[in-house]
Amino acid sequence: MVKLMTFTTRIKEEISKESCNILEAEKILAAFIRYNAKVDEEIIITLENCSVTRYIYKLIKETFNVSAQIIVRNQKRFRIKQIYILIINEKIDFIKQALNLNFDMVLDNNEEKIAFIKGAFLATGSISNPSTSGYHLEFILNNKKDAQYLCKLLNDFSLKAKVIKRGYKYITYLKSGESISDLIKMFKATNSLFEFEDVRIYRDHKNMVNRLNNCEIANQEKIISNGLKQVEDINFLIDNDLLGLLDDKTQVVANYRIKYPESSYQELAQIISVETDYKIGKSGINHNFRKIRELINRYKESGMNDNK
Repeated sequence: MVKLMTFTTRIKEEISKESCNILEAEKILAAFIRYNAKVDEEIIITLENCSVTRYIYKLIKETFNVSAQIIVRNQKRFRIKQIYILIINEKIDFIKQALNLNFDMVLDNNEEKIAFIKGAFLATGSISNPSTSGYHLEFILNNKKDAQYLCKLLNDFSLKAKVIKRGYKYITYLKSGESISDLIKMFKATNSLFEFEDVRIYRDHKNMVNRLNNCEIANQEKIISNGLKQVEDINFLIDNDLLGLLDDKTQVVANYRIKYPESSYQELAQIISVETDYKIGKSGINHNFRKIRELINRYKESGMNDNK
């Protein structure tokens, strides 16, 4: 059975194939170990992604000239999956100091900030599938301080990040499709960016079509409602022998409205212009219906005055 990769997995695998310089490597490792490792007399990192495991192993070896021990285990909870455990048991103090693990990380420029965010994403980030759900990218962190620090880094790039608490964890997240796209671009995950943007374009187009359809339906309902109200007004004139008080052209419009109660002003004008000698436009139709309404209002007002 072929295992389908999630969108998150595809992005992480693409990131893990990118090369980086020594400064970027240090910041990636600083975030990854800070957020996804047990650090004591040895450093233990647990991973589920084979490609990311190779990437972190490579960065550790190239940056600190340390070969981490690799243990592979099969986890059978719910479904069978492989777990990769990297164990570093040499140069621990040097690595801690180099990566500034015991203190707040100081990042001097955007390149270092992006590398740190990239490491945090590889360690604890995920993105919902844009084609099946809303736009959502999140980092799951153990404490509020880490969540707020990462939120600040993201907002240094105007990505509109926020922090919420979920159970015992803190979540730094992005909800804007544009912000998520910008972050993927910062990661230089080009294939994933194209995939994400294709979905955004499709969804935006679909939403636009739905909005236009909703507007069209609402407009049609308004036309029908107005037409039925005008038919009601005309029947009121007929019932009270008032139709003859209208000029001939207005009577033509009234008769055609009864025949075509669901037509728009433009459609009614076209029908009348084709079937009679009366050439009229949309504004002319509207003017004639105002005359009908004015006649009804005068009649009702005169009836009220007579009652007085």
